[in-house]
Amino acid sequence: MAGLTLMVQSRPASVFGRFLVLKGAVRELWIIFGAKLLAILAYGIMNSTLVLWLSSDLGYSDTRAGLIVAAWSAAMTLFTVLVGSLVDAIGLRKAFLLGFGVCIFARGVLTFAMTRWLVLGAGLLPLALGEALMTPVMVAAVRRYSTTAQRSMSYAIFYAMMNAGFLAGAWIFDYVRKGLGEYGRFTVPLLGVQLSSYRTLFLLSFLITVPNLVVMYFGLRDGVEATDEGVQISPDQPKHPGAGLLQSVGLMVRDSLRDAARIFGGLWGQPAFCRFLAFLSLVVAVRLVLLHMYYTYPKFGIRELGEGAPIGRLWSLNSIVVILLVPFVGALTQKVSAYRMVLLGTSIAAGSVFLMAVPPAWFQPLADGLPGHLIAQSWLGVRGGVNPYYVMIFFFVCAYSVGEVFWTPRLYEYTAAIAPKGQEGSYMSLSYLPFFVAKLFAGTLSGLLLSRYCPAVGPRHSQTIWLIIGLMALITPVGLVVFRRQIQVREAGREQ
Repeated sequence: MAGLTLMVQSRPASVFGRFLVLKGAVRELWIIFGAKLLAILAYGIMNSTLVLWLSSDLGYSDTRAGLIVAAWSAAMTLFTVLVGSLVDAIGLRKAFLLGFGVCIFARGVLTFAMTRWLVLGAGLLPLALGEALMTPVMVAAVRRYSTTAQRSMSYAIFYAMMNAGFLAGAWIFDYVRKGLGEYGRFTVPLLGVQLSSYRTLFLLSFLITVPNLVVMYFGLRDGVEATDEGVQISPDQPKHPGAGLLQSVGLMVRDSLRDAARIFGGLWGQPAFCRFLAFLSLVVAVRLVLLHMYYTYPKFGIRELGEGAPIGRLWSLNSIVVILLVPFVGALTQKVSAYRMVLLGTSIAAGSVFLMAVPPAWFQPLADGLPGHLIAQSWLGVRGGVNPYYVMIFFFVCAYSVGEVFWTPRLYEYTAAIAPKGQEGSYMSLSYLPFFVAKLFAGTLSGLLLSRYCPAVGPRHSQTIWLIIGLMALITPVGLVVFRRQIQVREAGREQ
């Protein structure tokens, strides 16, 4: 009878039934969903602001700001690779507390400090570490706190929460810039400190992070795991009992580096892992589009559309589409392999970029007609003539988002599904290695593209930026087709 019950739970009888698999999930899973929402809200606000703040508040050129963003983003990925063993050693709860604590400190420095060396060394660098702790931990936590039957829907909701955070962050980004002005000032109550518009956004990011630390401390239980047989609680045991705090941290850092090298060396000997790493390396090409939406798009949007332009709300379409479609796509494609979903989704996403690579004049009739009126004037509140880029960005973001819905949530599930039990943090951290090189490349290229094709002063040829980005993104779907036999890994219970 127990086996029959499990079979029924694993195979919902209807589409509606697939949405009910989370009924009875442990409270930790819902906490993770909420924590993801707030963490991404804080991250999204900061990420959209970062490249603008580097140039406006700290005086860096487009090229230099791009290099700093590249170094910061790559450092975050490198930390993600290295902290996996630390997560496995100290447990999920302690990793969450450490990560949120570091993020709060770092965002406080970014908000109130103005010295370059201080904000870069004590702000951006620690923030990279704090964010790195969150990335593999949350993905691993969803697996830990969901049963086999709940897993696909859990990752779909997890991804929807992430996009809800980005959606709210994009609207806040525009709201503050519109209210204070692109280069306005805000006086902090009680403290009397004046902050620029961009540092005010950092302050909001700081304040949003605080509740996560509190909720994790009081709501998350040690050693909880949801299994198909029921909830198991095995409190995490300290890896170095009797050691002091500083000594424990030092030992954990040593163990993390040693274990990462050992695990990585062992994984390289597994053909399946090598194929998976090649798969991720190809996916990086289309992921670069998302990076450019945070490091290239803000300056491009302000320069082409004007100061205070609602570029955040335009990009927020991405989150709206994802939130609406992800649960349905997740429910309807549970039996389709991740490889097929990634190929379909990346083909749509890569193709969408070329909508931005055509001459803006091609979209002028649409901008002067009903689409321009509905998008720019009715929705965004733009007055006067409609710049064709409003229509171009709208259609590009919608198409890109549809592609994203198909492939990104399944990539999370695919990564978590093949991780060995007890090594989830290490394995997922190591899976971020391809993104280390990609982020160095994307950030550096962003500054170079902006300075050459979309400068603050002088003639602009912005469509060339998106042509280059689109051509790079095509590497993913083309590579997935060409090398399918060499890199595809069989997925249990899935159509290949």
